[in-house]
Amino acid sequence: MESILHFIDSFLHLDIHLKAITNEYGLLIYLLLFATVFSETGFVLTPFLPGDSLIFATGTLAASGSLNLSTLLFVLCFAAVSGDTINYHIGNLLRNKIVNHEEIRFVKKEHLDSTQIFFKKYGVKTIILARFIPIIRTFAPFVAGVGIMPYSKFICYNVIGGIGWVSTFLLGGYFFGNLSVVKDNFSFVILGIILVSLLPGVITYFQGKRDSNNDIIN
Repeated sequence: MESILHFIDSFLHLDIHLKAITNEYGLLIYLLLFATVFSETGFVLTPFLPGDSLIFATGTLAASGSLNLSTLLFVLCFAAVSGDTINYHIGNLLRNKIVNHEEIRFVKKEHLDSTQIFFKKYGVKTIILARFIPIIRTFAPFVAGVGIMPYSKFICYNVIGGIGWVSTFLLGGYFFGNLSVVKDNFSFVILGIILVSLLPGVITYFQGKRDSNNDIIN
């Protein structure tokens, strides 16, 4: 039981345990990284998995020589793009239920509402912008599938967003993660990345709520 709990903790906090897992599992770490990023972007059940912080942490390990930067770039970009693609098709399959306001147990309404507000404000660019915002990142391709955004348009924005997102945090970790000021305060840096990533989604959500209340008053 203890070993199972340890595995779950390591998986859910992969950014923290990454170095130890890399030393223990070697090349299998690439498969685990793929599975984590794919799941975080591909299933609305798992928006809690690490994304930005995990990719930044892998960049720091690449800089120290523990992981290969080129391999990471390919694996993580492929995971991000294929995850969003699966999520789009899941949204498309569940479109009728969503449109008819049927309750779907694994889809949290508040997350869906936040993402729809984001789409109203930014349109199809949401597929790119949402990559940098936890939770909305997971729900954006799902909502795109529900709204029947043409797949040919979706896949273009998906590829651009996926490569841009992974490259930003991976290279950020690679070039800045091993600076002494970052290494000495790594936990705070990771926390800062998470908080900054969440901020745009929170602002957009409350702006949407404010606009809705104003419409009701008017």
